[in-house]
Amino acid sequence: MRPVSGISAQAYARRRRQLMRMAGDDAILVLPAAPERIRSRDTHYPYRQDSDLWYLTGFPEPEAVLVLVPGRAHGETLLFCRERDPEREGWDGPRAGPEGAVEAFGMDDAYPIDDLDEILPGLLEGRTRVYYHFGRDTEFDLKLIGWLNRVRAQVRLGAQPPHEFLELGHLLDEMRLFKTRDEIRLMRHAANISVQAHEAAMRAARPGVREYELQAELERVFRAADAEPAYASIVGAGANACVLHYRANRGQARSGDLVLVDAGAEYRGYAADITRTFPVSGRFGPAQRALHDLVDAAYAAALAQARPGLPYEAGHDAAVQTLTEGLLRLGLLRGKLEKNIADGSYKRYYRHKTGHWLGLDVHDVGDYRLDGESRLLEPGMVFTIEPGLYIPADDTSVAAKWRGIGIRTEDDVAITRDGHEVLTGELARSADEIEAFMAR
Repeated sequence: MRPVSGISAQAYARRRRQLMRMAGDDAILVLPAAPERIRSRDTHYPYRQDSDLWYLTGFPEPEAVLVLVPGRAHGETLLFCRERDPEREGWDGPRAGPEGAVEAFGMDDAYPIDDLDEILPGLLEGRTRVYYHFGRDTEFDLKLIGWLNRVRAQVRLGAQPPHEFLELGHLLDEMRLFKTRDEIRLMRHAANISVQAHEAAMRAARPGVREYELQAELERVFRAADAEPAYASIVGAGANACVLHYRANRGQARSGDLVLVDAGAEYRGYAADITRTFPVSGRFGPAQRALHDLVDAAYAAALAQARPGLPYEAGHDAAVQTLTEGLLRLGLLRGKLEKNIADGSYKRYYRHKTGHWLGLDVHDVGDYRLDGESRLLEPGMVFTIEPGLYIPADDTSVAAKWRGIGIRTEDDVAITRDGHEVLTGELARSADEIEAFMAR
């Protein structure tokens, strides 16, 4: 089995070395693979590797544990994995085996996963600190505690058990927050696939179309490009667009409806995340266009804050101000701008933040605040910008023309040395651009 991650073996090795330098020579780091999940009885969900293990190895198989032992003379990078098994491989596909883990994935050494119980206590002995994701996998937590207790039981014989237990994410999340050129390249590719998928959905739109038909167009493009959905695709027609995490995708788009599509491809583990809202008939109505233009203005205000040295939260603050000003102007809110922002009145129609980190996870790892303050943007950070407005269909406090309209616009943005790159910028975004695309 050869790696197919799009990242070189040398890059993975550099990541592991950097993580071990940060952990220190007396540490040990333990990272289990994601468990397989049962979908129903004896069928499984498609397997997806743990993002941290993938980030450090590109190893795609379940039943594996990566152990990093900084400074160990006989090899610092160890992988426990399934052995080759022709009978099982005939059912489930090829395995790398311990030999392949060394030859193809660059491990210093590898052992059968069945030997973990015998070998890991000896690796823990003499180490001061254990880095691990406590609480993520209860079953593995209990195994690790058992191995630690076996070392502790040998204290009278001179064993030295670890006495510090640290959250692995404290080190690894910061590494993953800053994307390399290779990672940006893969994310750009995921974004391009996603743009093509959204265009296919817009082309398939017509009055009477079912939401699941548009979902099928999106996901056909994903799979045709050797990608898959990064998350459950959201296709909400009419008032369904006001449900932020709408998943049913069984409704029907009527003439005059807007359709909100929030969908992105995952390519080689890296996610894209795009939302567009378009008129199923090809033309926005006056109220729909007024709200879409307002969301577009909020997007532009947030994007203007996407450059190095500015606080991450500045984009959200700019979007909130723009949306609140517009809601007051359109009569959907009343009173003073400052009061509506201060008391959160705008949240009646805009309930979420304006973005999130993006990478191996759709809502990627990394702190948004440091020492209580919004962290400053730096090159290599990638995040979404996604303002929206959602007017409930039963909101009788506003004119009927506004009710049941849900709009969100979302792009993926990478911070560069001198500004930003919109990875998903090729997709029609403004009302005029969307109408022109659909007319073609």
